[in-house]
Amino acid sequence: MQADPLDTTYRALGDPSRRAMLQHLAHSRSLTVSELAAPLPIALPTVLKHLGVLERAHLVCRKKTGRTVMVTLAPAAMAEAMAWLERTEKFWTSRLDRLAETIPTARSPVLSPPTKESS
Repeated sequence: MQADPLDTTYRALGDPSRRAMLQHLAHSRSLTVSELAAPLPIALPTVLKHLGVLERAHLVCRKKTGRTVMVTLAPAAMAEAMAWLERTEKFWTSRLDRLAETIPTARSPVLSPPTKESS
């Protein structure tokens, strides 16, 4: 059974190192693997594994030219994830708005603290 692309995207976004890599790429047009790895506190083999996860989630593209591997963002998968979040936000916002409308009208009886006589 093949994983849902949205599941793969969110799984890839679940790691702070991968999110840092995406953030770093967002500020640059493209970076070499070494440039992408430089600010991270992890070893290069670990960076390569994280890049594989991001690539399988279609969040980045790698292109090898000679000995240099360039990494660029691939925004389509992120756009799909954002669209899902927006739909979900609309659903929950409307539900929470309806709940908020009922709160001022719903009154629970005020309980008075017990007196010494009743204890």
